[in-house]
Amino acid sequence: MVLLPTGDVIIVNGAGSGTAGFEMARNPVTRPVIYHPCGANGNRFSVMSASRRPRMYHSTAVLLTDGRVLVGGSNPHMYYNFTGVEYPTDLSLEAFSPPYLAAEYDPIRPRVAYVDEVLRYRETFTVTFEVPKFLKKGIVSVRIVLPSFNTHSLGMNQRMVVLKKLRISCFDLNAYRMSAVGPSTREIAPPGVPSSGMWVKVQ
Repeated sequence: MVLLPTGDVIIVNGAGSGTAGFEMARNPVTRPVIYHPCGANGNRFSVMSASRRPRMYHSTAVLLTDGRVLVGGSNPHMYYNFTGVEYPTDLSLEAFSPPYLAAEYDPIRPRVAYVDEVLRYRETFTVTFEVPKFLKKGIVSVRIVLPSFNTHSLGMNQRMVVLKKLRISCFDLNAYRMSAVGPSTREIAPPGVPSSGMWVKVQ
């Protein structure tokens, strides 16, 4: 399951019968399902187009910065097993595009031109963006999404925070500047300091 920037949840990969674990699952679920928590009763699930690849145990999915979902892997065996089994080990990747990325929404899709690189708790920051079609200011929102750590088909630390917006102004043709407020507390959005990676050799 992956939390989408719309607040919906995509449920992807896995099996329709059996249990997670080595050689214990059957009937791959190849059609992602999107759960709409704010949808009307009886209309909260949407079934998407099927993938051509069964992705069973040890598959994963993660949200990309462009809104797509990167889906990959599958290994329902104790070790890598590429031949002679019903569901061989699969190390491939594919990108799933949720409905909000459909071309029909391009005229109303904002393109972020600038955002402050550091957000401070309860302090104002600025986002500058462009959108081709007339913008109804009341429907604009600012959300921050924590890059999740994914394993066994679940993002263990997924988090999305909707931030308070203050004002939006149009300063050029199709160009807007918005002020918003950083997260209120460390409990809502824990601070993070990413480090540069280094290659190491294990002997």
